[in-house]
Amino acid sequence: MPLLSAPTRRSFLAGAAASALSISAQASIFPWHMHHKRRLSNPHASPRARKLYSYLWSIYGHKTLTGQQVSAWSGPHSELEYLQRITGKQPAILGLDFIDPNKWTFVIDRATRWYLEEGGIPTFSWHWGAPDIGTGYENSKKDFDLPAALRSGTPQNAAMNRDLAGVADQLTILRERGIPVLWRPLHEFTGTWFWWGKHGPTAFKELYVHMYDYFTNTRGLNNLIWVAAFTADAKPDWYPGAAYVDIAGPDTYVKDHGNLAPLFAGVKAIVGDTKPICLHECGPIPDPDLLGRDSEWLYFMTWTTDFIMDPELNPPDFLNRAYNSARFITRDEVPDLKNAS
Repeated sequence: MPLLSAPTRRSFLAGAAASALSISAQASIFPWHMHHKRRLSNPHASPRARKLYSYLWSIYGHKTLTGQQVSAWSGPHSELEYLQRITGKQPAILGLDFIDPNKWTFVIDRATRWYLEEGGIPTFSWHWGAPDIGTGYENSKKDFDLPAALRSGTPQNAAMNRDLAGVADQLTILRERGIPVLWRPLHEFTGTWFWWGKHGPTAFKELYVHMYDYFTNTRGLNNLIWVAAFTADAKPDWYPGAAYVDIAGPDTYVKDHGNLAPLFAGVKAIVGDTKPICLHECGPIPDPDLLGRDSEWLYFMTWTTDFIMDPELNPPDFLNRAYNSARFITRDEVPDLKNAS
């Protein structure tokens, strides 16, 4: 299937009283909620994607979803088993990766079970190996001639579009199964370690919009909620734009449990109150007791293996307290998001 090289898109009284109280309560928690329409960037988003996004906005400003990236290489459930043993809980959000085509069936099926059977929320990233070299983490750090790839008819363009089509095929399976996804592509784009961040903001934004247009308008992936994933250094000239983003946030691997208010402020300076702000990757989890108006993280997602299981980074007693805090939402506390129309 050909890919486009440029975007084309472009009891009544009781009930009333209860509704008024509910609206008043929400407005007191985050007053901007009453002044902006909170709609997904894709006007054709699926009912389940819309319901999930509405839920995210309903908690934003007073609750934070727990999240955990899992690693297929250390055992398919090792991080989750560890969290269950230490906290008696499971994260609300499960992080998966399209890094290895040999594991695509596994991650697609895992996301399906997580949402349909276990009641959680899946998120996907993609450590995209340089298209003209190959897949894998190390190849995602090798250079790729992105300016050439953005020109129709070049070998780089063909390789890029081939890879996009392959991942779109996987996301289509999730769409057909009715699974909404927090889609976090081209993550850490303000850094220079991955190829998509090596050629400056203009080329990056053209790539992001190209992917958005192909996935949304050509492939009809209406199950995606798009996450713009900055590094700790959020730069406004790298922001793809409100028309292509649903959630935005930084990441960091600082070795303390502070609230990371400066990082929150950095993204808020770019998106204001138009998008909820997440901590899309972290090592140590922010202390829930420290979160407030300057650090209203929608969710956090701890990285794999040692980042969650090393007691020096996330001590077991702290993990237990955090996962059982009033601030954090775990999987058992996520409402049924499947009934949507």
